[in-house]
Amino acid sequence: MYPIRLCLLLFLSTIFTINAQQPKKLNSSEIYEAVQKLNVLGSVLYIAAHPDDENTRLISYMSNQVKARTAYLSLTRGDGGQNLIGSEIRELLGVIRTQELLAARRIDGGEQRFTRANDFGYSKHPDETLEIWNKEDVLADVIWAIREFKPDIIINRFDHRRAGRTHGHHTSSAMLSMEAFDLANDPSKYTSQLELTEAWQPKRLFYNTSWWRYGSQEEFDKIDKSNMLKFDIGVYYPSKGMSNNEVASLASSQHLCQGFGRVTSRGSQDEYIEFLKGDPLDNNNDVFAGIDTSWNRIKGGQAIGNIMTKIESNFNFVDPSTHIPKLLEAYKLLQNVEDEHWKAIKTKELKVILEACSGLYLEVSANNPHAAPNSNVGLRMEVLNRSTANINLVSYNLSTLNKGISKNMKLPTNQRLNFEEGISIPNNMAYTAPYWLNNQSTLGMYNVKYQDLIGLPETPRSVFVDFNLNIEGTPLTITKPVVYRYSKPDKGELYRPFEIIPEVSASISDKVFIFENDQQKEIEITVKAGRDSIDGYVQMAYPNDWSVFPDKQKVEISNKGDIQKVIFTIIPPKGKSEGLITPMVNINGEFFTDELIEIDYSHIPFQTVLMPSESKIVRLDIQKRGKNIGYIEGAGDVVPQSLRQIGYNVTVIKPEQISPENLSNFDAIVVGIRAYNIVDELKFKQKFLLNYVKEGGNLIVQYNTNRRLKVDNLAPYNLNLSRDRVTDENALVRILEPNHPILNFPNKITIQDFEGWVQERGLYFPNEWSEEFTPLLAANDKGETSKEGALLVAKYGKGNYIYTGLSFFREFPAGVSGAYRLFANLLSAGKENKTQLKN
Repeated sequence: MYPIRLCLLLFLSTIFTINAQQPKKLNSSEIYEAVQKLNVLGSVLYIAAHPDDENTRLISYMSNQVKARTAYLSLTRGDGGQNLIGSEIRELLGVIRTQELLAARRIDGGEQRFTRANDFGYSKHPDETLEIWNKEDVLADVIWAIREFKPDIIINRFDHRRAGRTHGHHTSSAMLSMEAFDLANDPSKYTSQLELTEAWQPKRLFYNTSWWRYGSQEEFDKIDKSNMLKFDIGVYYPSKGMSNNEVASLASSQHLCQGFGRVTSRGSQDEYIEFLKGDPLDNNNDVFAGIDTSWNRIKGGQAIGNIMTKIESNFNFVDPSTHIPKLLEAYKLLQNVEDEHWKAIKTKELKVILEACSGLYLEVSANNPHAAPNSNVGLRMEVLNRSTANINLVSYNLSTLNKGISKNMKLPTNQRLNFEEGISIPNNMAYTAPYWLNNQSTLGMYNVKYQDLIGLPETPRSVFVDFNLNIEGTPLTITKPVVYRYSKPDKGELYRPFEIIPEVSASISDKVFIFENDQQKEIEITVKAGRDSIDGYVQMAYPNDWSVFPDKQKVEISNKGDIQKVIFTIIPPKGKSEGLITPMVNINGEFFTDELIEIDYSHIPFQTVLMPSESKIVRLDIQKRGKNIGYIEGAGDVVPQSLRQIGYNVTVIKPEQISPENLSNFDAIVVGIRAYNIVDELKFKQKFLLNYVKEGGNLIVQYNTNRRLKVDNLAPYNLNLSRDRVTDENALVRILEPNHPILNFPNKITIQDFEGWVQERGLYFPNEWSEEFTPLLAANDKGETSKEGALLVAKYGKGNYIYTGLSFFREFPAGVSGAYRLFANLLSAGKENKTQLKN
């Protein structure tokens, strides 16, 4: 069972990653590097907590200099972070960050794995982290990753000895790695895993330390380093034309949603790893000391090594195809190796080298980017032999067909052959969607039912083609996923993954609908066809105390990809209430309730995500003053849309539009999250914003980080941002100034308004401020001092300057009533006197 599954897993890994760019075509230097890596039978597993935690310098060094098989195990997919490039948060952000990790690995040469841990947001202690995550399940996943990947060396990004002094997720990743190192080889632990894999004992465990662990380079220079290994990770790669740290910078710059785009660096740079446990170190600074990483490591490997070493030593950069006979000889010897682990890994690598050396081009493109079960798809196959090698196409097997299609034809040199096939998508074929989102998750864990899916970066592609070849008398099968290839006049040739989607999907115009009174609202539902000739109806599921009209509406869509929009009227109850609404599309008696979400950014492959189509409806007791709000966007959030839900006219103000004349038109100006971190123009526009306040305006500034602020003076008075935060969304909120107008007008704010908050109270609170500011709220996490910088208000001239680190950008999409009521008060600041005069 295990050997068969291992081969299948490695085969599938070749079709998991479908680049947004054209398929990778190796040049001579890259083929040579692949040969070098083929000749190293050693592996390194790097472990941390989140996307962007990984040290790409060390991953690239181990992969490209040491030539070891290197992987990064990120315990989470980063769902709890912020998003600097769009409005996606939570699960959708996790999808983006997963793809950014894969993009980074394509550059630094590593592989990528995960656990089921859900990034629930910042945690201050591993005790909290491991309780929310379910320690036993995440530990099982780390052990599973070790047993599957079989690393000789494990390197932790974080220090297991610093509980409570850094992010709880970080410390937990190191603690779990320490424990898993000792348990992975124990056959009495997590025995169900052993039906699919084998126990494994890594040889050494290290901690990737640096000066930042000790506070400064000066302090780091003082410590005893006899228990450490040092590498110059600035080594230059002539075949790449780049230094290792340049490669690493390009890899880490893939984390664009976290603002990691950066300039490259070059030159000598030391990296340290501290020995923690395992086989003792020797004195030669070799991480693999005492471990045979040559072909001699496996029985029957010496003969393969003799062949491959000669190819590496005498590589023909002008015509790599001259190596095909010897590569085939090595390939045949490899198929007789008893070690199933290395046999599967090296067979995969050797096939890539053979394909590249022979100049083979194999591609399968669909006539559409997606299809529904029971629908037909046209495939166009391109087969091209760009060498003089004797290659025959024996047959090809389509994954949707039971039998292969015989060809038995010679592939002439540099003569393109095209084949067209029509396939029918089986009725039982699963939709293409992130597998970890298929089942209901908890706050700390994703629910994955199948063990062999756990840890995979993506869902295996289900539509592919096996090309059965004969190269110089040796049978060889190369698998290619079905893709969608197309072009745009302004972009040229493009690729998208081929997706299996439902025959129909439905989405609601907004994720939250706020009813500030008992007046009805019209809600738009968009039904999208995943196949031709959709005929059915759509109706709504909704809470019992709400009403929806009409009961159902007819849906008729002729062509795949077209949409039909329908309007339902939602009538709220008289009193406060909240619940969920879901559109249900009935086609031939089957209900479809998912929304098809498309994520399209140029640095990652196009993503299709299926999520339950639902929106929160909230009838709340809310009053407001003022009508016209100006919004200066920062990092992606949905605050403008949320404010429109409660009746405000919101105008997004571009930085170049910030002027005294424009600002005077608004009752309040809101500055988006981290705007002062990412909008360069604000350094020149801040004087206009502060003058707007001075002349009687109301300015609400949402949280910024204390690093890389674009302005010298964030506020009209002294205001010092810190890293203070309250991560417990249920932490008690204390009202410091119960009589302050902002807490009383036009809505009376009480402790009840802080119920039902999600992920956190807030972040990056100021910890010092001038006496002109009045702190209104206080809260703290368990065992910590009170944090009073969540909401600060200061009079400046005739107006109000308000700074808040409260996480409105998370609470609004979750439909938290109290967050809307409090923000309405912020927008109404200074208008209580005008109301009294009017009365």
